[in-house]
Amino acid sequence: HRLALVAAEVVDCIRINPGNIGSKERVKEVVKACQARNIPIRIGVNAGSLEKEFLNKYGQTSKGMVASAEYNIKFLEDLGFDDIKISLKASDVQRTVDAYRMLRPKNSYPFHLGVTEAGTRFHATVKSAIGLGTLLLDGIGDTMRVSITGELEEEIKVARAILKDSGAAKDGLNIISCPTCGRIEADLVSAVGEIEERTTHIKAPLNVSVMGCVVNAIGEAAHADVAIAYGKGKGLVMVKGEVVANLDEDKLVDRFVAEVEKMAKELN
Repeated sequence: HRLALVAAEVVDCIRINPGNIGSKERVKEVVKACQARNIPIRIGVNAGSLEKEFLNKYGQTSKGMVASAEYNIKFLEDLGFDDIKISLKASDVQRTVDAYRMLRPKNSYPFHLGVTEAGTRFHATVKSAIGLGTLLLDGIGDTMRVSITGELEEEIKVARAILKDSGAAKDGLNIISCPTCGRIEADLVSAVGEIEERTTHIKAPLNVSVMGCVVNAIGEAAHADVAIAYGKGKGLVMVKGEVVANLDEDKLVDRFVAEVEKMAKELN
């Protein structure tokens, strides 16, 4: 699928919630207006607001969500409208994933992904990473939204991270860094934070490694584009597994960033 990121549905698309819009006459009016303006319609099924007929038959389940989506897809198709996208959102991961997986083999319309009402940044990040990441790894999804109680900018940050770390988008650095342990003899946490901040502008898809000791660093560096292996007061900077500098600790980050920027420029 062609995958596009939207932090919110602020695009040329009208979203219809089948459980809230009311009579079919209202849907017909929306379809007529969208046809006249060449605007797509997103059938946005929400587990918390299913139509009574599907709620009574299936309850707030994935089957009920899929049944609602199929009914409304056919309704729009019967009106001669097929510029459609679909979302199947629940407030929990399992129902959301099950619904998308269940509907995917039945049609080829674009899917807009999301775990709705996912909560605060911490909980929304976890739920969305599991749910959306799972679907993306299945090859399901064309647009997406991460739902966070708070500022939209946070939704965009998390969504971009999910796209990148699931492999759906090749954009920016993949930073590999170790958990702290008794072998570390440097301020690794501060170093990784500084590197992350100083490389946010880099869009080249590079794998970089920042490790606190040589035990695992050499192995990780062999697969990284640019790497640091910290030691006691000193450390190595490596490019494609080859040592390019042996420096005092306070000079390592500067050299590392310089090598990353150089490689990114070469790729561009």
